[in-house]
Amino acid sequence: MDRAALRLILLGVFLISATSDPVKKKQNVNIYSFYINSTITSRYATTVITSRVANTLNESQAIQFEVKIPKNAFISKFRMTIEGKTYDGVVKEKEEAQQQYNQAVSRGQSAGLVKSVGRTLEDFKTSVTVAAFSKVTFELTYEELLKRRLGKYELLINAQPMQPVADFKMDVHIQEKPGISFLEVKGDLSTGDLANAIKTTRADKDAWVTFYPTRDQQTKCKSCGENGLNGDLLITYDVERQNHKGEVMVSNGYFVHYFAPSDLPRIPKNVVFIIDQSSSMYDRKIEQTRLALLRILSDLGEDDHFGLITFDSEVNFWKRELLKATEENLKNAKSFVKEIRDRGATDINAAVLAGVDMIKQHPREGTASILILLTDGDPTTGETNKEKIMANVKEATGTKFPLYCLGFGYDVNFDFLTKMSLENSGVARRIYEDSDADLQLQGFYEEVAVPLLTDIQLKYPGGTNLTKTSFSLYFNGSEIVVSGQITDNSVESFTTEVIAVSKGNNVMYQDTIMTTDPSDVPPENEDFMQRLWAYLTVKQLLERQVLLKGQEKEDEKKEALKLSLKYQFVTPLTSMVVTKPQEGDVEVADKPKEGEAPPRPPAPGFSQQHHSLGLHDAAVDHLSLGGMDSPTVHSNRFLLPVVGQSKPLCFDVPVPHKLRLLQDSASEFSMNGESLTGQNGFHQITFHYKTNHHLTINTTSIRYHDGQNQVEFLWGQEPTQHNTEGVSLILRSNEIDVTMGKIHIVILLHKEKRDMCLCPAVQTRPKDVNLTGILGKSPDISYDEIQGTQTPTLKLKDQEVKTSRVMVKDYRLASAPLVGCWLVPFQAVTQRELSDLTVTQL
Repeated sequence: MDRAALRLILLGVFLISATSDPVKKKQNVNIYSFYINSTITSRYATTVITSRVANTLNESQAIQFEVKIPKNAFISKFRMTIEGKTYDGVVKEKEEAQQQYNQAVSRGQSAGLVKSVGRTLEDFKTSVTVAAFSKVTFELTYEELLKRRLGKYELLINAQPMQPVADFKMDVHIQEKPGISFLEVKGDLSTGDLANAIKTTRADKDAWVTFYPTRDQQTKCKSCGENGLNGDLLITYDVERQNHKGEVMVSNGYFVHYFAPSDLPRIPKNVVFIIDQSSSMYDRKIEQTRLALLRILSDLGEDDHFGLITFDSEVNFWKRELLKATEENLKNAKSFVKEIRDRGATDINAAVLAGVDMIKQHPREGTASILILLTDGDPTTGETNKEKIMANVKEATGTKFPLYCLGFGYDVNFDFLTKMSLENSGVARRIYEDSDADLQLQGFYEEVAVPLLTDIQLKYPGGTNLTKTSFSLYFNGSEIVVSGQITDNSVESFTTEVIAVSKGNNVMYQDTIMTTDPSDVPPENEDFMQRLWAYLTVKQLLERQVLLKGQEKEDEKKEALKLSLKYQFVTPLTSMVVTKPQEGDVEVADKPKEGEAPPRPPAPGFSQQHHSLGLHDAAVDHLSLGGMDSPTVHSNRFLLPVVGQSKPLCFDVPVPHKLRLLQDSASEFSMNGESLTGQNGFHQITFHYKTNHHLTINTTSIRYHDGQNQVEFLWGQEPTQHNTEGVSLILRSNEIDVTMGKIHIVILLHKEKRDMCLCPAVQTRPKDVNLTGILGKSPDISYDEIQGTQTPTLKLKDQEVKTSRVMVKDYRLASAPLVGCWLVPFQAVTQRELSDLTVTQL
C-alpha cells in the first residue's frame, strides 16, 4: 500500500477533551507520562503505547485517548487503569460483539473505536470519565510482521501529544539473528535541537534507538510549538544476508524461514502496461499517470520487452507486439504516453485480454512476464459481469504470469481488483488521489522491476500447518517468509529446501539447522515465533477468503476465527469489546476492511456537484468537473447515506442560500451555513449554543466567543485545542472538531484549484437528541430500486421517484473521493419546502 518500503507506523496521537474555564484550560489535564515501546524480534514488531494522565480539576471530566496504528497490524490488547483497578478489552467473535454493541447503541451509549483514516492508518479512539484529582492509564498493544520492500524495513513513529509531556520516551529495540547491516534515523523529530534527544546503539545482533526529548525541546523543533511534539521519527534498517539459503529460526515447536537471495542474475521482463483512459480518469489522474509512465519507461532495462495498451470503450495499442526497450523504442513510447487523454467508458475485459494475448504471442525463454493494470472504476462497457471477466482473465493467463491491479482512488471497486489479481498470482494496490500519486505508481513499479526467481516452491520435511509455500515471482529487495510447526519436537535437525527457476535454469537451495543449538530468542520474547506464525496464518487465510466458495471457504474462515480468538487479535472476524467503568458504556474496536474508503458519517453531508454530460445511468458516459473553468455552480449537492444500500441518495439545493444545517431546540444548539453564487460548499458556518457560546468559521479563520472571552485561530496554524464548559474545539491542518454538548461535528476545509470551501460532517447523533435541519435527516431512510423501467426509478416513502445516477465528490472526507449516488428531488427526501430550512441571519 504505499511506497518504496513498508512503513510500520506507530503514531502516538493523544488528544484531551475537557470541560473547564477557558483561562485555565492548560491546567485541566496533565499527560505526565507518554511511552512508546517497540520490540522487533526477527521482523516481528510488538508495540505498546502507554499514556498516563491526571485530571487536575476538582470535578469529574472525560479524558480522551486517540492513537493511530498501521493497517497491517492487529490490535492484541487494550486496557485502562483507574484508581488501581484495571479494565481490559475482550476480543470476541464479531457477531457476538456486534450484538452487545447494538444493545448499547439502542441505549444511545456507544460508538465504534477503530476507523480507517488514510493510506496506512487506522484510528483508535476512546474516552473515559475520570474523577476529580484522579489519574488514568491507557495501554494499547498491537503486532505486525514487517515486510521488506526495496531492500529495507521501515519503522515510522509520529508523535503529536497536543501538549508537552514531562516524561516522554520512545524506545525501539531491534533483535536480528544474522546481524544488522545498516541503521538510519531521520524525520522531522531528528532535526534541530531534537537531534540531541536521539541516541542509537548497535551491537552485533541488536540495535537500540531512544528518543527522550525534554519538555523544553518538545516545543522547539521545526514543526513543534506550544502544543508540543508534532512530527515523525523514521527508523530504517536491513539485516546481513551472508547465507543465501535463507535464515531459519526454531523455537518452542515453531519455525520461520526468511528467504531473500541476492546472488542471482536479473531476469529480463516482458511487461505490459494496461492503462485506463476513460472519462473518469480526468484532470490530475491522467496527468499523474502520464508522468509516472514516463519515469517508469526510463527505468526499463535494455533486455526488457514492453507493451503499452490504453483503453476506454475501445482498446488502443502503441504497438501490437512487445518491443525491446531500446533508446529509439522508448523515445517513441514516451511520445505515445504524452498524448494519452481521458475519454469514453471502461472496457476492462477487452483490455486485459489484449494484454494477455500480447505476452502469449511473443514468448521468450528465460524471462518473467508481468501484466500491470491501472484503473479507477468499474467495467461499464463490453463485458461488465465481473465474475465473467475474472473467469475470462484466469482462463487466458492460465495462472502462468501475474496480474497486478492498481486501483486509482476510493471509488474504485477494490474487491473486484483484489480477487482478479489474487486469482492470477498478483496483488492489488490502491493508488491514493493525492499530489504524489505519480510517485505511488512509480514506487509500485520499482518493487517489481527486478525479478530474480520464478516458480518458487519451498519444502519443509517434518513441518506442518505451513503458511504459503508457493510463489510465482521473487523480486530483488523483497523477502519470502514461511512459518509453520515442527511435527516432532525431539528431532535434532530441521531441513529447508527451495526449488526455483533463475533465468531459465533450475536452482535449488537446501539447508539444515540443528534444533538443539541454543536459541537466539530472548526468554522474554520466546512466544514471538508462535505469534508470528498465527499472525501470518490468519493474514493468509483471510486473503484466500475472496477466492474460495462453499465448505472450503467456511472451514478456512472458522480456522482464522479460532486463531484470532486464541491470540486475541482484532481481525475482520473479531472485535474487541471495551466496557467503560463508570458509565457502563460499551465500545467495539473493529478491523476496517482493507480497500474500502474511510467510513462516512452516518448522516447527510455535502458533496460537490459535477456537471454530467450524456446519460445518467449506471454507466456514466462522461464527467465534466465543476471548478474555475467549468460552468457557474448554481446548486450544492447533499449526500444522504442509506442503511443497507451501496449507493447513497443525493439532492440539490440552489445557491446562494443561508441554511439551517442542524438544530436542537432543547439544548439551544444550532448550526447554520451560507453559500454564494458560483462557489461550491459553504463560505461561512456559524454555531450557537446555550445563548452565550458563538463560533464563526470561514475559509480563513475561526472565531469563538463564550460570552466573556474571545479566541481566534487561523487555518494552517499548528494543531491546537480549546475547551470551555460543554464546548471542545480541536483544530488540525484542514479540519476542526467541534463538540457542543452531546453533538460532535467536524468542519473540513477543502481547496479546489483557487477556491476554498467549508464542508460539515456530523460525527455523533445522540438518540435522545431531536436534531432538525437539512443535516438532521435521520439516516434510517430507505429506498428500493424499481426494475424494468426505461428511466431509473426508486420507490421512496411509498412514492415512485424518477432518478439518475451521478458522480459527486464526497466532501465529508478529507480525500474527497468520487462516489456515485441517486439524484432525487429535494422535497422527495426532506418532505419539506426549502423555505422551511432557510434562515435570514447566520
